[in-house]
Amino acid sequence: MEKSFWTDAPEETKEIARGLGRGAKAGEVYALIGDLGVGKTVFSKGFAEGLGISEPITSPTFTIVQEYDGGRLPFYHFDVYRIDDAEELFEVGLTEYLYGEGVCLIEWADRIEDLLPQGAVRITIEKDVPEKPDRRKISIK
Repeated sequence: MEKSFWTDAPEETKEIARGLGRGAKAGEVYALIGDLGVGKTVFSKGFAEGLGISEPITSPTFTIVQEYDGGRLPFYHFDVYRIDDAEELFEVGLTEYLYGEGVCLIEWADRIEDLLPQGAVRITIEKDVPEKPDRRKISIK
């Protein structure tokens, strides 16, 4: 089942993500897909807030994964934009994260589609309205 939302400001995007974070359960994987600059990190910040994490969330572009333990569940925030070889992900323990006690959110998840668990929640963020540069369509399935 797919749900779609339209947002017109970063705070609205964060609010949708907060709702998902509030409902997230241990072992779930969220695959975040979208072009550069659509708001994936904004979404990730809102998701973390929904988990009760108050520390600053940054995109782990160069570290691949950031771990946050300050919320109701451990939060594993991945950014796989710079991954050239899936072996790099296994070196940082991808399998343990995906099947661990926390929640994974993976930015640029379409780059590792074959490695995602079958039940991963796919979230696509698109911007496509030239006259409204802050408008986003967020699709969740």
